[in-house]
Amino acid sequence: MPNAVCSLLLESGVRDLGVHTERMTDGIVDLYKAGVVTGGAKQVERGKMVCTFGLGSKAMYAAIDRNPDILCCPVDQTNLPHLIARNDSVVAINNTTQMDLQGQAASESDGHRHISGTGGQLQFVRGAYASRGGKSFICLSSTHERRGVRKSRIVLNLSAGNVVTTPRRDMMYVVTEYGMVNLKGKSVPERAKAMISIAHPDFREEMAREARHHGLIPKGFA
Repeated sequence: MPNAVCSLLLESGVRDLGVHTERMTDGIVDLYKAGVVTGGAKQVERGKMVCTFGLGSKAMYAAIDRNPDILCCPVDQTNLPHLIARNDSVVAINNTTQMDLQGQAASESDGHRHISGTGGQLQFVRGAYASRGGKSFICLSSTHERRGVRKSRIVLNLSAGNVVTTPRRDMMYVVTEYGMVNLKGKSVPERAKAMISIAHPDFREEMAREARHHGLIPKGFA
């Protein structure tokens, strides 16, 4: 996802982006090489791309080797929310594997099976929201397939054993290929309806029935 987002930014015509991230990627380096990333508008470490580590191709490693425009810091300097928020207009974009109708995101496990570390997702969600003019986006594909069976990634309840990475109180924008919703300030019924609206169309009707059956969407709620 990071490289996909960066490739779209390359085509968008935006300029003077700044980088403050946990992980340096090929996509960010491509933006830098194209002159899109300057860091000129940053309030902290102006002109520097700040990261903790890089993971990508040999070309990426060559581009960051001894590069004075890149500042590699310990994770407690890149990931703490109050440090992230020192820059204005921070946009945090994170991926997740499953979300429930109340806005909880499970990004590190598949049921009881652990698939990744916690990483900096929650810290960047909170840091971006606290940033003046900042926004947080959690992105996911609406479905996934296993053994030829397609399932929705947006569900009534998270799978048994799934770890909540980002709790509902911190959730802002949620994005699938079917749209984007902002959950901040919404009630539980409003959240449920919003999440259903960006689920895959094949699952929406059943999901709405389940939400009403379990009281997430009360009778008569419009």
